[in-house]
Amino acid sequence: MPDRRITSRHSERVKQAARLHNARDRAEQHRFAIDGIREIGRAIDGGAEILEAFACDELLAAGEARSLVARLEASDVPVWRVDRDVFGKVAYGARHEGLVAIARLPEFPLAALKLPAAPLVAVLVGIEKPGNVGAVLRSADGAGMSAVVVVDAGTDLLNPNTIRSSLGTVFTVPIAVATGAETLTWLREQGVTIYAARPDAQRNYDMADFVGPVAIVLGSEAEGLGADWHAPDVRAIKLPMHGAADSLNVSAAAAVLMYEARRQRQL
Repeated sequence: MPDRRITSRHSERVKQAARLHNARDRAEQHRFAIDGIREIGRAIDGGAEILEAFACDELLAAGEARSLVARLEASDVPVWRVDRDVFGKVAYGARHEGLVAIARLPEFPLAALKLPAAPLVAVLVGIEKPGNVGAVLRSADGAGMSAVVVVDAGTDLLNPNTIRSSLGTVFTVPIAVATGAETLTWLREQGVTIYAARPDAQRNYDMADFVGPVAIVLGSEAEGLGADWHAPDVRAIKLPMHGAADSLNVSAAAAVLMYEARRQRQL
């Protein structure tokens, strides 16, 4: 069995892994880091290609964490044993669960999405905060969305904060990344009814018909939705606001709309 123990923070392997906290380095290395037992497990279940991992035996809790290490090793994934000091350089943030996995950066083409007969698709336009993207993915997973399309992404989809706030569902929800023009063309080809959440809409969200093939489009709180999403075949809907604020956080609005669609489909 090869010696897979690293004791120095200055190891080139450790340095390369630590650089994956940065979006530019993720793009250059075509790799990204997954921090957290639950997130790594869901990445494996979702088909992520794990290239290597770093494990700190002092921090690994019994049970699920050690089972996950054994699962990686059984799949011939190199698992590098490190101490707390080295692990602290590789891990992201303050939550240290004793395991960080490095995976190959995937692509998210629209053409790869396979939709059911009456799909329910979420479209996120220009969302900049990775925590918001992750929270929307978590709601999409819970509501059973058919797919999520990230348009004109303002953040790296595999940012560590996106992975963490999604609870790893970024690996299990069908996702594509595209431009606005590509997405509109694709949605029209799929024959879905397009609903766009806009504060200036006349129709409340609960008056929309979400039972058939539907796409729900949400924009950033700062920029909203551009002119492309004001086309005649895009139906504007709003969440009524009864206080001083004119809109909800995008992740909260997404959850309301997704679960309203799920409610209608279950009736």
